[in-house]
Amino acid sequence: MKSFFTMTLDELNSLLDPQVLALIDAHAGDDPATFAMQFHGRSDLPVRAMAEQIACRKKAAAKLPSLAHFPMLYTRLGLEQASGERAGEWKASLMHGRRAIDLTGGLGIDTLFLARRFDEVVSCERDEALARLAEANRRVMGINNVEMRIGDSAELLAGYPDDSFDWVLVDPARRDHGGRSAGLSVSSPDVVRLHDLMLRKAPRVCIKASPALEISGLDAQLPTLSEVIAVSVDGECKEVLLLLDRRHDAGRMPGVRAVCLGNEAFEIASSGDAERQVAEKPGSWLYEPDAAIIKARLTGELARQMQLSFLNRTVDYLTSDRLIEPFPGRSFRIEECRPFRQKSFRKELAELGITNAAIQRRDFPLSVEELRKRYKIGESSEHFLFFTKGASGGFVWLSCRKP
Repeated sequence: MKSFFTMTLDELNSLLDPQVLALIDAHAGDDPATFAMQFHGRSDLPVRAMAEQIACRKKAAAKLPSLAHFPMLYTRLGLEQASGERAGEWKASLMHGRRAIDLTGGLGIDTLFLARRFDEVVSCERDEALARLAEANRRVMGINNVEMRIGDSAELLAGYPDDSFDWVLVDPARRDHGGRSAGLSVSSPDVVRLHDLMLRKAPRVCIKASPALEISGLDAQLPTLSEVIAVSVDGECKEVLLLLDRRHDAGRMPGVRAVCLGNEAFEIASSGDAERQVAEKPGSWLYEPDAAIIKARLTGELARQMQLSFLNRTVDYLTSDRLIEPFPGRSFRIEECRPFRQKSFRKELAELGITNAAIQRRDFPLSVEELRKRYKIGESSEHFLFFTKGASGGFVWLSCRKP
């Protein structure tokens, strides 16, 4: 489990000293541990907090590439929980109006993107030091249309008159007793309990939920749930967005959409149940859809639109005789597809000269670790082995390469 330090107000005030900021800038390329050792014992400097800033800046350069050009301050936990730049910017594009409230301001990344789309934004944060840090970052970036409120977000929201906002944004903490939890009922704030209050204060609500959230049955907990959107960045599902709409008919099923943010953005939405057409045998190509498409359970819709078939009825592997380009996910040329027989598998690998491969398995009894250990398969970034079930339900393995 990761260990996170909590920044104090005294540390924050020390970090805002121009000389301290200049020293952080001068050592931005250093190893944080080396920096901490070099300045150990300097009682005139917040050395631990400075080392944390150096570590965070390295991570922010990848997660927040354009924002990281500004001399912003971070906390490790705040940076881990913050939206990445592409996901945050896309999420903000869903919302517009005169006034919005961010109930979980945190490091303030989502608030920054909201500030570009609303005349006024209210940002709520319980942790005063984190709230002041986010406020300092907004000053650095020249953003002056955000009002900071410190305290319990539910209590703060309740103090506003009804219809005070066009949108409510909330990113509930997903930690329960020191661990992670994806369920809405154990989130903080409890968005299920706050459902009616949020919809009184604004006609629309966006809940940023965990990518591990089970998306079925959410309308029973959130009666005004109008749409569920799974969002991925470079093939990794980053968040599940739950859009609430005061006008939504509680008897109507919410829409489901997948948004894949990569070199090119790709979106797909549900148009009803899509029947899974299973190939009698694999074609020349194997496809693994983007994680957001799998999360949103839209592989069937993708297969229908792109005229692809499933390898079997339970797993999100698709196949075709022709190469589909571009494909929202990963594509592989199938070199071999054989029934998996434990007794002869080692011999088959030897016959084909396969000693190293990336391994992936779905609906298969042996883990990746067991397969590597039992059959002495090394790592590879060029050769791929897939283990799953075939159309008849028997276990199969496929040897593939990237196109």
